[in-house]
Amino acid sequence: MSSDKKEESGLQSYSPYRKYAPSCIAACSLLTATCYLLVTLAVLLLSSCSRLGWGVLLWSTEEPPIPSGTMLPVYIKSNIDSVWVVGVPDTFRKDKKDINKIEIPLSQFEFNGSRKKAKKRAEAFAEYAHVYAENMQDGLPIRDNPDNNSRRVYRLRTGEIIKILSLANGNPAISASGEPLPGDWYRVLTHDGVTGFCFSYRLKLFNHGAGPMHDAPVRRETALASDPDLEMVLSRIWSSESYLQMANSRRINITELEKNWRFDPGQDVGIARIIMPDLEREFVYEGIYPDGERSWRFEGANLQMTLRTNTTLAVQFLDTTGANRTMLFTALSIDVDDLIIQENARRESQFAAIYEQGPAFTSNNYGTITFSETGEFLWTGYDLLVPHLIPYEATGKGWVHMDLFLTQSFEERYDGAFTFELADVPAYNSRVRFMYSLDNQGLRLEVVPEFAVEDTTVTRRSTSPMVLYFFTDNS
Repeated sequence: MSSDKKEESGLQSYSPYRKYAPSCIAACSLLTATCYLLVTLAVLLLSSCSRLGWGVLLWSTEEPPIPSGTMLPVYIKSNIDSVWVVGVPDTFRKDKKDINKIEIPLSQFEFNGSRKKAKKRAEAFAEYAHVYAENMQDGLPIRDNPDNNSRRVYRLRTGEIIKILSLANGNPAISASGEPLPGDWYRVLTHDGVTGFCFSYRLKLFNHGAGPMHDAPVRRETALASDPDLEMVLSRIWSSESYLQMANSRRINITELEKNWRFDPGQDVGIARIIMPDLEREFVYEGIYPDGERSWRFEGANLQMTLRTNTTLAVQFLDTTGANRTMLFTALSIDVDDLIIQENARRESQFAAIYEQGPAFTSNNYGTITFSETGEFLWTGYDLLVPHLIPYEATGKGWVHMDLFLTQSFEERYDGAFTFELADVPAYNSRVRFMYSLDNQGLRLEVVPEFAVEDTTVTRRSTSPMVLYFFTDNS
């Protein structure tokens, strides 16, 4: 027997189970595949049950229709596909067979981490959760800051829908004529994920819950054609009732007028606003409709207005406690700007009389006060008045404000009242107020304590009045 045959014979005799090897290999392969499948299923099962956390939906979904502002559990973040995989709450599923997870673009969802943080974010977002806007001007810019001079990050197409995220504090947009445009800056989100700031003058704001965006009530309507009273209301400026009291009494507080306390129906943008000292509220609505005689409701908002007289408008709404509240506004017969112009003219006239009588006035005990044409004063030699009237920090320099009025009982004795605002003195201690009168020889001042001034009117005297007399300094 050759050596080759011996080796072959020896090998065969050494492997008696060789004929079973193929079936063993196949069995092992099947076992390996089965184990791999089981491991894969386990991993998928674990991944489907574990959450990354919670977040808030920024842009509503169409199917299933989930409104923006809804808290959702987060399972996967895919940077490759630029999506979040989130859970669908039972509220938005018709039955258990419906899909329980969906993908949402990264930009349309805000991940917050814990459920507690997501709830807090949802509450903060609630005011604007359902507010969207339609762009009415081709090329309207979205900027990186709420300022017309900041960098443009996006240009909107006419009719493009954007999501309103929040109100923003910014510099007013300026028209071509140099006048500030009416409106506000908003932080916004485009559908394709750009975030920035947009001014609302050319935006139509509207509410939208969920579902297809084309079902949203973008266009607001009013009954102008058949309702001349509503047309009158929307054509007028409705100011705080306190402004009417100022106008009637001719005791004008310019600081209050410049704050422009008012009610604005906002028919051009779909946002009604109440701006008052103790309240600032916005009401996003879909339309203005009749609700009784000379009364209208703002559809989609808890707001109503009633024209009590041609110049008095009552506005009713629910406050933060859920209670009904009514505020009155008035249509002035004169523009607020004209009232301010008239009041400034009065103040300039009063100051001019003092300046022309002086401009320097001297007292043997209380020093010399010199007025400048620009409304400033310089007071020297007032040592006897420190610190009970003039604080230690004062340098004797400051500004004159003819901002006070006299109650009728004082008008026979004094010509008016003013405030000295001392420079280089803390604000809480910088005002010294006087009633004054002019005569042929000089200027008489009576110190007015803080408690004697109500709003802008001197209503009483001190129990022990301090009177200072200064002669005209002809030198």
